[in-house]
Amino acid sequence: MNSKIGRRDFLGTLALAGAAAAAQRTNLIDSAEAAANPSDGITSASASDLAAAIRSKKLRSRDVVEAHLERIATVNPKLNAVVQLTAEAARKAADEADAALARGDIKGPLHGVPITIKDTLETAGVICTGGTKGRANFVPKADATAVARLRAAGGIILGKTNVPELAGAAETDNLVYGRTNNPYDLTRTPGGSSGGEAAIIAAGGSPLGLGTDAGGSIRIPAHYCGLAAIKPTAGRVPRTGQFPLPLGARNPVFHVSLIARKVQDLALALPIIAGPDFRDHSIVGMPLGDPAKVALRDLKVAYFDDDGVATPTREIAAAVRDAAKAFADAGVKVEENRPPDVAKPGAVYLDISRGDGGAGTRAFLKSIGTDQISPLFERALTVAVAPAMPNTTEALGAFARWDLFRNSMLRFIENYDALLSPVMPYPALPHGTSFDDDRRIGFGYTQMHNLTGWPTATVRIGTSPEGLPIGVQVAARPWREDVALALVQHLEQTFGGWKMPQPI
Repeated sequence: MNSKIGRRDFLGTLALAGAAAAAQRTNLIDSAEAAANPSDGITSASASDLAAAIRSKKLRSRDVVEAHLERIATVNPKLNAVVQLTAEAARKAADEADAALARGDIKGPLHGVPITIKDTLETAGVICTGGTKGRANFVPKADATAVARLRAAGGIILGKTNVPELAGAAETDNLVYGRTNNPYDLTRTPGGSSGGEAAIIAAGGSPLGLGTDAGGSIRIPAHYCGLAAIKPTAGRVPRTGQFPLPLGARNPVFHVSLIARKVQDLALALPIIAGPDFRDHSIVGMPLGDPAKVALRDLKVAYFDDDGVATPTREIAAAVRDAAKAFADAGVKVEENRPPDVAKPGAVYLDISRGDGGAGTRAFLKSIGTDQISPLFERALTVAVAPAMPNTTEALGAFARWDLFRNSMLRFIENYDALLSPVMPYPALPHGTSFDDDRRIGFGYTQMHNLTGWPTATVRIGTSPEGLPIGVQVAARPWREDVALALVQHLEQTFGGWKMPQPI
């Protein structure tokens, strides 16, 4: 199937489904609260509702952009999430969007909607550091493919968001911009590596963001900040323009991904960024299914609340069981069943990452002019990619174990449509603790689905005793993003999803 036609058909169906759903729910833009304080209504709204309001001329794009810029000005001094603000360019683009609409021209499904971009995805004319000093002033000449596609669909970039150095940690801190804080508790991390995206979206500064995920980098921040996110199937979205560019044997674990306040926005944006660009050889032009056409009663879902390596908190385990019950109440066939190799991902992921013990990464940093590595990334290199494999035979054996793990997981999912589990075994951590011995073993929950390449969506369904968000993740069979999105959308409708942090 022609990928462009597939995206168009998908969006057309989604628009009809979205219109029907909108008639059944309270629209934040039209609510009494929003009428009393229009900016609050705008910065709580979904990207989908904002797009509809702009197209129907209930809102001007300029007003939507200004509301988000005002929100960024309010919250960013405490969060340090947006590290390059493109305010004037965004205002100009909004005015152009309003003028085009007045002529009857609609650029695309995101016409006039503001977005933010993770600082490991290149943006033409806007500094892209990747969180490392050697690129502190690097200005790309072209957009990453996914960025270009969002712009072409009418998205307006508000700015770039913070990352750990080379996106190499589950916290967000670097020597170029410093540390990003969690909007629900400033003493805690928003996660990483898409921590800046998660923090600003959760705080109302952006409705939709573009990030990446190589071991949980979109899903961990979504869990820590109470958001919806999707890591697509490996081979779905081009990584062209990602820094560092995914190359070599570990290439398949890297995914360009989406994060938003609402699940419907993931469904809106995914077909925009998906499909071959004839630059990234790994991308396949597979059709996208429509989440609105997924019948929950026809699905069978397995779940587990403990991988046998890192026991989750009582509340997180309960959240998984609550999600399983919500599925069962909707007619989904639900079974508690843990994949036989579920305890292996952490060890497999470590072994495929530590062939040279980080020597290649250090040489790469030196080659781009980074003369000082951040303490967080130094810790990551020490813990996550060391010690080096003793010889080539051992290194190659690690990739054989990866293949065996993938085969085992595929045999398991043959009997199910999806797999429900925790995202992490704990809520957002205090700054500087993610590499502590009792914490880093928890990454297997997310790394599992980078190793399989399966599409995996995340949504908030609860709150910890500390007042922090709790999310769960739903992984589906390869190429079935529609199933993952339909399931987490049901959880969002059942449990409420994202909640604005108060106060910041």
